[in-house]
Parts: sequence; structure tokens; C-alpha cells
Amino acid sequence: MALSSSSLFCLQKFRLKFIPIHLLIITCFNIFITNCSSSSTTVTCGSVLKLMNVNSGIRLHSHDIKYGSGSGQQSVTGTDKQEDVNSYWQIGAKTDEQCERGTPIECAFGKDGDGDTGDNWQILCGGKHWELNSNIRFKHVDTEMYLSSSGHVYGRPIQGQMEIIASTYSDSSVYWIAKEGIFVKPNNFDTKYVGHDEL
Repeated sequence: MALSSSSLFCLQKFRLKFIPIHLLIITCFNIFITNCSSSSTTVTCGSVLKLMNVNSGIRLHSHDIKYGSGSGQQSVTGTDKQEDVNSYWQIGAKTDEQCERGTPIECAFGKDGDGDTGDNWQILCGGKHWELNSNIRFKHVDTEMYLSSSGHVYGRPIQGQMEIIASTYSDSSVYWIAKEGIFVKPNNFDTKYVGHDEL
């Protein structure tokens, strides 16, 4: 199963989409989330981060190099270069949805979702929310396979970068952790009680 950066979609409605920007190359992890209070170590909507594979130490990576067959979408690989700007991913809302900056990202435990089922991924972690410095797994809903680093480096499509695969096994190669980035502090502000008055 080839992975592309056009989308990784989690059952908190999670989607990864690569969008280049001048100073920071980012992608959207589009997530549908619920508002709850949390500590400052929680990954929240609006954060920009890198995902590191715990086993191999590589960062999840994408840039405008297409696969020669299949979807024709951008490739997703792994790089050991910590400073590479093509490894940043932005936490945002599901396409055509909104999320408030600072809203904690809930972990999903088999909840139903909608959208293109080929893009649906579930985030699995040890608690209610995605916490910094905690191991997480991404499970593909349709195939029940895990986002993984194979440990193989090939000359194509991108020389020197590690292959990212979907694995049937939940072994040490499927664990990821949020690393470098800009993390938005959790939002404790309840907008439903705020009015807007114009003079």
C-alpha cells in the first residue's frame, strides 16, 4: 500500500496534506475534534510539528516528488535530517471544517468517521488526548494496517530517504512521537459565552 501526502485521515477525522509555504513547509493534519481542558503537554489544533519514528529516528517527510505510478500524488518518505523543513505537519481541521486553536487532539478508539475511506486513519495512544513525548500509532481504518518505517533506503523515488509503509504488524516500527515544532497552548476560552457588540 503506497502512502501519499495528499491525505492521511485519522478517526478524529485526521488528514495529512502537504502545502508548501515560503519559510515553513507545512501540511494539514485535518482533524475533527472535541473541546476539552488539558495540560500544556497536549498536542492541539494549530500546532506545527515533526513526527519522528521511535524505532528508526527518522522524521515523516514529503515534498513535490511524485510516484511514477498509482495516484500520482506526492511521495511520503522518512528523512534523518532533523533540520529539513519538508518534514513539518500542521494540525488543523478536517477539510471544510474548523477547529479552534489550542483545542486538544483526542485519541480515537474505533469511533465512526466520514470522508474518503481510503484516507481514514485512527490515532492510537495511551490516554484520552495526544500528548507530547508519548508514543502514538496511526492505524488505517479500511486495511487495519499501521503507518510504519520499513528501515529500507532506496535510490528511488527519493535517493537516501527511508521507505514509509503500511504494516500489518504493530511492532516497534509503527510508533511515532511529536518532536520539533511550534505547539499552541491549550485553549481554555469558551467562545459560546462571548458576545460581540458593535457601537
